[in-house]
Amino acid sequence: MDATSDTALHGRFLRGVQLAPRNDAVRVGADAIRYEEAHERALEWAGALSGAVAGPPGAVAVLAAKGVRAYVGVLAALYAGATVVPLQPGFPVARTRRMMRAAGVSAVVVDEAGWAQLPELLAPDPDGGPAFTAEGPGAGLPVLAPGCPAGTLPGVVRIEPRPAGALAAPRPVRPDDAAYMLFTSGSTGRPKGVPISHGSAAHYFRLQDERYDFTPDDVFSQTFDLNFDCAMFDLFCAWGSGATALWVPPGAYRELPAFLAEHRMTVWFSTPSAIGLVRRLGGLAPGALPGLRWSFFAGEALTCRDAADWQAAAPGSTLENLYGPTELTITIAAHRWDPERSERIAVNGVVPIGRINGGHEHLLLDEDGKPAEREGELCVSGPQRTAGYLDPGDDAGRFLDHDGRVWYRTGDRVRRIGGDASDASDGELAYLGRLDAQVQVAGWRVELPEVDHALRGCEGVTEAVTVDVATEAGTELAVFYTGSAVPLSVFARRLRPVLPQGMTPRHFWRLEEFPLNSNRKTDRGALRARARELLSESPGPRTADVRATGTTGSRTTSTPTT
Repeated sequence: MDATSDTALHGRFLRGVQLAPRNDAVRVGADAIRYEEAHERALEWAGALSGAVAGPPGAVAVLAAKGVRAYVGVLAALYAGATVVPLQPGFPVARTRRMMRAAGVSAVVVDEAGWAQLPELLAPDPDGGPAFTAEGPGAGLPVLAPGCPAGTLPGVVRIEPRPAGALAAPRPVRPDDAAYMLFTSGSTGRPKGVPISHGSAAHYFRLQDERYDFTPDDVFSQTFDLNFDCAMFDLFCAWGSGATALWVPPGAYRELPAFLAEHRMTVWFSTPSAIGLVRRLGGLAPGALPGLRWSFFAGEALTCRDAADWQAAAPGSTLENLYGPTELTITIAAHRWDPERSERIAVNGVVPIGRINGGHEHLLLDEDGKPAEREGELCVSGPQRTAGYLDPGDDAGRFLDHDGRVWYRTGDRVRRIGGDASDASDGELAYLGRLDAQVQVAGWRVELPEVDHALRGCEGVTEAVTVDVATEAGTELAVFYTGSAVPLSVFARRLRPVLPQGMTPRHFWRLEEFPLNSNRKTDRGALRARARELLSESPGPRTADVRATGTTGSRTTSTPTT
């Protein structure tokens, strides 16, 4: 097969080379690299990777922070015909070691941060397990470490790229070959590997090409780490159109309008949590982001309020809410925001996730696992579905054989919107929350997103997250919110008309901002842990100012009357 075919994921970069060879493919701060230069460097690195292992590299890890080397490393692994395994140097070493073992990594591309981690990574596990090796006991791990300190490390075979060893062209791949592998959190605490094939990626990006009008003049934000699948949207939509992917440093959020204007950014993509951050920092004034043509949000529920505020700040931008688990190749559904229609069809104040991507089928399952007509767990079958987890033992419960097809069970509850073909909303889906976001409290079945929605209607509340906490008295609901301090009596008056008594939270804590995880989503796990800590200190109902971590501040105690 021709490596430049539409099936190969890296074929999109080759298309960018043809469209705009002298455009910057990536910019990270003051560091940048043009398409033509990145192509030549990736061929050179791919040759070094190929020459360092027996046979074609099976999986190549890129253990590097965001930087030109990380992006070229991804491209070089693809050019070598390998499966890219993006890893985060900031993750615990034991977790990274498990992921490398599971993926069968045969070589690693590192920057300084990754290089510094190698000695601990290659040491024996503290629990007594063997050190990581690529070829078995005693073998060294081939490591490509451009720009890192001279010398080598125990257990490392350092490989050096040379122009004479460069590949003449990217190696051919088959549609079923894995292009990249990402790891998601498993219920057992062991990361689950998700291989995504070149064929699945090709289907996905063909749909994006049909839906959007990206050009070489566009500048895409890069807010996601490379081990988060949404980063693949940024990179390969940009690269397939000859556009530039621009890293957005954390400090940019302080003056986001100025940052976007300075860099002439036209395409924004982030989690919805970024909207609240920009709002708090004063960057969401009407018309503050005039240069954006497209705005995308994914990774967590997008509220109508957030969408409306961002649209007002970026009036020339088309805004879309994207939805999809890693197992379905980046995103599997999209809803285009319409201020007149979207709020009308929203459920719990959350923007719909829209229609499922073309070429796929979907079904809903009720609580008994039987097909449902209107509401239930979303299951999807089609070309973007992964063939299964890296460890087949992880497949149980996540894949369903039904009606002659294999379906991926998302674990998300959705509701069909619209009743017939004459309804413009027909075929769209509303997101109701995770199945595990449904909890039992004093016999009540409670949907946490419904409580969040009710709380966002309280005067003074900007954002709200409800968590369930196990106590000696049973499961209780606790709320963290941002905004101004709100007395319990105000919460009680607001919630009494909309929530049954059994669904009314008993604890309310105000934060300056929500904690975010490494993918910049609201870290609900951290909030749940903080709630447990606070309740252990003082179990009575209360409203209080607290920090995400640390001690409670001033507190007023009262019991809401419902």
